[in-house]
Amino acid sequence: MEGTTISKSAQAQLLGVSRSSLYYQHRKPPKDWELKQRIELVLRDHPGYGYRRVALALKENKKKVQRVMHLYGIKAYRRRGKKWHRSKDKAVVYPNMLLTVTPQYPGHVWVADFTHVTWRNTIVYIATVMDVYTRTIVGMSVLTTHATILVTQALYAALLDHPRPTIFHSDNGSEYDSALFKEALTSVGITISRSAPGCPWENGYQESFYGKFKIDLGDPNRFTALGKLVAEIYRTVWYYNHLRIHSALNMSPREFAQRVMSGIMSAPDLEETV
Repeated sequence: MEGTTISKSAQAQLLGVSRSSLYYQHRKPPKDWELKQRIELVLRDHPGYGYRRVALALKENKKKVQRVMHLYGIKAYRRRGKKWHRSKDKAVVYPNMLLTVTPQYPGHVWVADFTHVTWRNTIVYIATVMDVYTRTIVGMSVLTTHATILVTQALYAALLDHPRPTIFHSDNGSEYDSALFKEALTSVGITISRSAPGCPWENGYQESFYGKFKIDLGDPNRFTALGKLVAEIYRTVWYYNHLRIHSALNMSPREFAQRVMSGIMSAPDLEETV
């Protein structure tokens, strides 16, 4: 009814969030993102640096550098076991747009990657697409192959329920570099962004997510059927989105996204640095 004022308690009940959350004004300081970009540039030249040496290179406080690296899932590269190889030269090299652009709203930038778990003698691959601004997993796919169809299904799952992003960021894996996948992006006007070859920390959001996801999932071999494992994989991602408190947001990604989109809380104070 016109002129009716809805109480904070009623607003919270309608949105399914706590009453106290309506007073929360979230901020992602632009300085954190700028420091993240500087850290990634140092790691391109010195991939083995930990936060202490990165801090020395940047002449920054080491605790500040450590906090920002943890916040964005940035980890120095460490060789273990098999020799690691850089990617072969590609006909088209896509720059890392996230070194110059700061995500400003939900749906601005998506990042993607895939991982795997082993169930008995079967490798199960999980591809995900994450909204960087809200840290929500917006699309996923689970298959027993890591061919292009795996990442393409995750992309289409995201596009089915969300408006297309401005930027789509991934590594340079063959799955993301396939003609089919690139056409799926460019045909709807999405700008392609890539991590530099040999710089996995430039997609640290997904790396960080997968580490927590595998802990929450637990031992895959406890399931008696592959279908039960797949169902638990989807449930674990749902738990991450809706219930698990994200350390960078102090709430679940879904609750943060809900607050931003509802307009109850102000949008984060972010600027593009291009």
